[in-house]
Amino acid sequence: MSFRVILIFLLMPVAYAELPPSAYEAMQAKAPEHVQIEVLRVDVEPGEAPTQKRVHLIALTTAVVRTASGLKPNEIVNIFYTVTEHPEGWVGPGEIPIPREKDRTVAYLEK
Repeated sequence: MSFRVILIFLLMPVAYAELPPSAYEAMQAKAPEHVQIEVLRVDVEPGEAPTQKRVHLIALTTAVVRTASGLKPNEIVNIFYTVTEHPEGWVGPGEIPIPREKDRTVAYLEK
């Protein structure tokens, strides 16, 4: 099953200021998929722009909090997203981190 991370920062108009925590919490609450994952594999490739990286995670769902697609614990999911490197001193929302293999984390996803 393949999923794309909700790239909250790319779906909104470009803004150069940090949003309040409540804005991020509201976006997380609207995500169709809220799961706990264990990262099994991480592949990072160059993106379309020199400052971008394409990330592909293969992960195991360890817990399902909310699902619109019928995800269950112990299923393998493919997660794709893009990370943009910003210059030092850049003000704005942070990027979704690139995890390492065996990391356990929460994921808010959209199929």
